[in-house]
Amino acid sequence: MDTTLQDPLVGQLLDGRYRIEARIAVGGMATVYRAVDTRLDRVLALKVMHPALAVDAAFVERFIREAKSVARLAHPNVVAVFDQGAQGAYVYLAMEYVAGCTLRDVLRERGALQPRAALDILEPVLAALGAAHRAGFVHRDMKPENVLIGDDGRVKVADFGLVRAVGTATDTTGSLLGTVSYLAPEQIEHGTADTRSDVYACGVVLYEMLTGGKPHTGENAAQVIYQHLNTDVPAPSAVVPGLPVALDSLVASATARNPEVRPHDAVLLLAEAREARAGLTEAELDAVPPQALSDTHDGAQDRTSVIPRALPVNGDGDGGGVHRTSRLEMPPPVAPPRRRAARRSPFGGPHRKLITIITAVLLTLGVGAGVWYINSGQFTRVPSLLGQTQKVAEQRLAAEGLGLKSVERVFSDTVERGSVVGSDPASGDRIRGNGSVKLVVSRGPEIVRVPDVAGASLADARRSLKKVGLVPGMVTREFSEDVARGEVIRTDPRAGTDRNPDTAVALVVSKGSPVDVPDVTGLSVEDATAELAEEGLKVEVLPGRVHSSEADGDIAKQSPGSGTEAAEGDTIELTVSKGPRMLDVPDITGRDVDEARATLEEAGFEVKVDRPFLSFSNTIASQSVEGGEQAPEGSTITIRTKGF
Repeated sequence: MDTTLQDPLVGQLLDGRYRIEARIAVGGMATVYRAVDTRLDRVLALKVMHPALAVDAAFVERFIREAKSVARLAHPNVVAVFDQGAQGAYVYLAMEYVAGCTLRDVLRERGALQPRAALDILEPVLAALGAAHRAGFVHRDMKPENVLIGDDGRVKVADFGLVRAVGTATDTTGSLLGTVSYLAPEQIEHGTADTRSDVYACGVVLYEMLTGGKPHTGENAAQVIYQHLNTDVPAPSAVVPGLPVALDSLVASATARNPEVRPHDAVLLLAEAREARAGLTEAELDAVPPQALSDTHDGAQDRTSVIPRALPVNGDGDGGGVHRTSRLEMPPPVAPPRRRAARRSPFGGPHRKLITIITAVLLTLGVGAGVWYINSGQFTRVPSLLGQTQKVAEQRLAAEGLGLKSVERVFSDTVERGSVVGSDPASGDRIRGNGSVKLVVSRGPEIVRVPDVAGASLADARRSLKKVGLVPGMVTREFSEDVARGEVIRTDPRAGTDRNPDTAVALVVSKGSPVDVPDVTGLSVEDATAELAEEGLKVEVLPGRVHSSEADGDIAKQSPGSGTEAAEGDTIELTVSKGPRMLDVPDITGRDVDEARATLEEAGFEVKVDRPFLSFSNTIASQSVEGGEQAPEGSTITIRTKGF
């Protein structure tokens, strides 16, 4: 039985444009439908907020404001937001329709994935998050349920920017436990989330793809939270023996409990993922983990990431639901048999009893009606007014016998000018039948102008943005000859641009004038420190020494290297040499030239061949360092062929 037939929106035309064809899924905040945009003749997904939440004007406004922000994020691996609107109590988002399944469906069906499949899914997810991070967005709720895999193999990330609105609802059951499994320690402990929180969640998702299970489990959310705060994510190879060390390192890097140790954003984690993949062999990439479910992998032959499945569109998982169109038919009342009229006096006998009964019934009905009127009869409920024009709202109030107390006008980014944002009492609340209602009507969106913070310190710039209602976004740094180190060079959007409140503004901060890093390899520590100090650079001598061609005690390596640019005050790391490694020189006299060269090079030396004048021999007569003696690694050994 198709339970979508019981959904009142299926088959309806929403907002005069979107024809709803089927229900895809139901969540705690909204229901998702497959719909057709009759204006553009295309299939899309329509996310309709539950009417119980739609009466909260602040909730609706924030939900749509963040959806508008995400709509500006164009990336092939992000589910696009096309449109938003409201019709009465129905507030909706029109989004890209992805025919396929979620990563959760894949993990439920296939268990642990081959490393190649896991990386094939992880990389486009990180590409989408990386684009968002560089644009100033943080997802905050990365988990397999928000990773969509299309029938054509495309991977897309859903619910960008909507998670803050979703997060206002608290659920202590399984849904919260599922989300807690991917929360970074700082989200749990301090309630803060930045790009590194998304990186942590991606590390947990990668662990789950590689092993088929979550790293931290428990019977309730509190147990999972405790493990996040006090226990490192275990190495996947502890569950999947033989898994490459590179994948263990990738998971460990992304899920470090200290956010300062993790990659700063998804772009850097993507680079690490690609580096890890490059170091794996074909056999390692295609190895089937023991946790893989049977009959779902084909070993090395399975080079595809996932088996896409179409998403259910008829809500068959609802268990049948209620037949709202059914009706219980009652039989017609049967007329009582007529009795012959009594001939006694109307003031005695049965008539007296009948009058007594009627009087008692009327008295009972009167008392009941009075009690009903005192408790409920004098009350009615405020009709649904959200999204209606002020004129229509006033007409609906009048039709219910309610008066208009006053009209308050407020800015709104989501409700059209002149339409109702809210009311007091709110829609659905009880009110006396002759009471009055206060209407809150939209004045349209409030526009915020980006302030000019060029030349200000980063802290002052952030305060200025927050003061006007904007959100400080991603901070990047670059060299500047004109702006002092630590001061703001520019913003994106630029100063003077009009934006909606809560828009993220990226900041570009000066690293100061660039300094050319000199080459100090081969110098003593004292000389190298002095030369770098002349350029305004600091020095850190790393512990431990290394073998090199430089003399013992001189600088063997530096980072950053010579020829690069650094900011004044930056630190240059120096590694001190403990001299060249001394190696045993093999005896190659009497051997062929090619064999001798190969032997010496394999031993760690450079080779120079010296042939006497008019000598045509290929046999080695002598070598510059005798066999059995030692020479510095990398030094040149001269070999001489036989003469006449």
